[in-house]
This record gives sequence, structure tokens and C-alpha cells, in this order.
Amino acid sequence: MAMGTDPAAIATAVVEMARSGRFADIETLFAPPLRAVASAETLQVGWESQLSRIGAISAVGAPISEPAPESWVTATGKAELVKVSIPVTHERGGLTVVMAVDETGLLQDLQLAPPLTEPWTPPSYARRKRFDEHEVTVGSGALAVPGTLSLPRGHGPCPAAVLLSGGGPFDRDATSGPNKPLKDLAWGLASRGVAVLRFDKVTHAHAGQVASIPDFTMSDEYVPHAVAAIHLLQRHPAVDAARVYVAGHSMGGKVAPRVAAAEPSVAGLVILAGDTQPMHQAAVRVVRHLASLDPGAQAAVETITRQAALVDSPQLSAETPAAELPFGYSGAYWLDLRGYDPVATAAALDKPMLILQGGRDYQVTVADDLAGWQAGLAHRPDVTIRVYDADDHLFFPGSGPSTPADYDKPQHVDATVVTDIADWLAPRQSAIARIVASFKR
Repeated sequence: MAMGTDPAAIATAVVEMARSGRFADIETLFAPPLRAVASAETLQVGWESQLSRIGAISAVGAPISEPAPESWVTATGKAELVKVSIPVTHERGGLTVVMAVDETGLLQDLQLAPPLTEPWTPPSYARRKRFDEHEVTVGSGALAVPGTLSLPRGHGPCPAAVLLSGGGPFDRDATSGPNKPLKDLAWGLASRGVAVLRFDKVTHAHAGQVASIPDFTMSDEYVPHAVAAIHLLQRHPAVDAARVYVAGHSMGGKVAPRVAAAEPSVAGLVILAGDTQPMHQAAVRVVRHLASLDPGAQAAVETITRQAALVDSPQLSAETPAAELPFGYSGAYWLDLRGYDPVATAAALDKPMLILQGGRDYQVTVADDLAGWQAGLAHRPDVTIRVYDADDHLFFPGSGPSTPADYDKPQHVDATVVTDIADWLAPRQSAIARIVASFKR
């Protein structure tokens, strides 16, 4: 196929190469910054993991070309950068292959994104007339990020929560296909008298700039913006500055104790499906699980196992090429993760904690992760641990074994989870609300 430097033609060719397993050919199109963090093997793991989740490709849509976001252009210095999105339909779902193609025809970025879907609809427990929303800026300088403050109407001051999403370049809503679990939480809690601040992760808002920082770590990814969000809430006249909490999901839950250690004014923590098993070991477990659903993904198991072994190796250093490590994270990132113990960090805090876990979660599990929180914190009277047997990793209720394809169905965070968090954050207000509700029956 003659591609030249036409971005749409190049992007279409990349999808066809992936479809036929020619990942090494795709790697030849990587620009140096992308080559530094990704390899043919990295792409193969991601691609085959998707195939195990949603099946083989049944159709490839037409490429959609548009000017690249300003943040991409600024980060790469490529004024002619073009964003190309190609919708791909699979047997059990779909995805969007998103590429940034420069004027020489090289790929500055390549992502496997959720499919283009119908608009999100609010959960039944959200009461939009009970709160207002305001756009805010979290942090300062070149890496400041946009966010949304959901503020209950009525008399204050009210308790508040900063939401932290899981690992990956998530937006403020943790958008995944048709679902927005952090928006569910924000609207559900704001409907019950809790102010909520959520914001785009720096890896979403400034992906290019972050990729150019060689020693970027999990702490850099979360802590500065989380602390800035805490301070923003504490300064708001409608918020009780003494009752600002951090609520983190998945990696956001894992890092929440580090945020509280960095900002002692935090009132407490809500940890939703926070992982305690070392992430590289969990990655091997999860990819093996996916390969059990699709034996064709066995090559991904071999790759992730080899990459995880390098994380455990004494040879790991800040100079270890990111392309040789899981998820394309840098050596510095993995060194930081390897040295961080979330349970020990939490145990050293004199803070109340609410730890929630889905019983059907195959990514962060009762046996592999919740057991860590229980072993280190169950003796604490100010720590509450709850398991929701019917819920998966995103706290979507269901039945039977959870599968990745479940995430592609429009769903909402379990209403019981939202109620339990609201009751824990504002017990006095929740008790009054229950009394008022009894009179309305």
C-alpha cells in the first residue's frame, strides 16, 4: 500500500498491519519519542489484550482526521501534527485506534481508545437540581489541568471529596466507552450533600509534555494535582475545610495514602478497589486471566511476564528503556512503584478510612489485594472495610464472572456504594436526610 505522508493512509495501513500481526512493521513508523516508550512487543500486548476482550475484527471504519490538540503540538513541536481516529468493530464490541501523524509520516503517538459511543446518561440516583457545577483549574503553570466542582445547593459548609481515577490517561470522569464512573460518583455524592472535585489527569491533559519527562513517577502523576485540589476545596466558602477527603479508585486508591501523607490536612480516605499487590505482578495475573478467555493472547503473557521480571530485577534503573517495561512506563516510574507500600503508608496515617471492594473484580481482587488492606488495617476501629459481592472493578453490579467486555455496556456505579460513601462522609446529614425521607413516604 502506498502511504506517502498522507495521515489517513498511514493510519489505515497501521490498523491493517496490526490486524495481520505485523507489529515490527508498525514500529518502523514510530518517531523517536514514541520509540523511547513503546515497542512492537508493547503494541502487541495491548492489541492482543483487546482481542481477548472483544474478539476478532469484523470491520474497519473510515479514518477521521482532525487537527491535533494544542497540547500534542506544543509537546512535540510538530506544527503539522494530525490526529487520525479509526473506528474498529470487533465480534463483541469495538475500539478506536487513535494516532498522531507528523508531516514526515511518522507516528508521534498511538493509542487504543474506547469506541465512539452514545452520550452518557445520568444514573437514577443523581438529582441534578440539588447541586451546581463549575469549571475550575487545578494546579498552576504549564501542567495545570481542567476540572469540575460539583457543589450542593443549600446551607453550608458541607463535606467534600477529591476524586482520583485509576491508572492510565483518564479524563475527569474516568470515561471508558459509554461509562463515566467518576461522574456517577460525583453526581451521586453531590445529590447527597457532598461537594466533589474531579479533574483530568495530567497524563490526559498534557500527554506529550509528560512523555518528555524522563523521571516521571506515579507520585508526579497524582500527588501535586491532588494536593492542589484539596487546597482549592478548603478555600471554598461553601466547604468545611476540616472535612475534605480523598476518594481514589484503583491506582487512585493505591496512591491515596501517599496523598494524605503529603497533605496532612486531609480528613480521611475512601479507597475503592485500591490495589496492594505489586502492579507488575498483578499485570501478569490479569493478562493470564485474559489469555484463559482467548488462548490466542498467549504471546502477550510471555511478553508481560518477561517485562515484569525486569521490574523485579536488581538491574532495573532509571535508565532502563521504557519500551522494555510493562505499559511503556519508565524505569523511574517502576522504581517509585516498587518502593511504595500503600498499606504501610496507610497504617502510618492517623486518618479514618473507608475501603470498598467489588466481589466480582478480576483486576483488583479480594484475595490478592483486599487481603493486604485487611492484614494491615482491619484492627483499626477507624477503618471500615466493605465488599460488594455483585460488583466488578468499576463497581458496576452484575452476575456471573466479570469480563472486560462488560465495561463496554452502558452501566452505572452501584447505588449502594454511592449511599455508603455519602453516609460515611456526612453521617449526621445522612441521618437527617433519612428522617426527612421517611416523612415524604
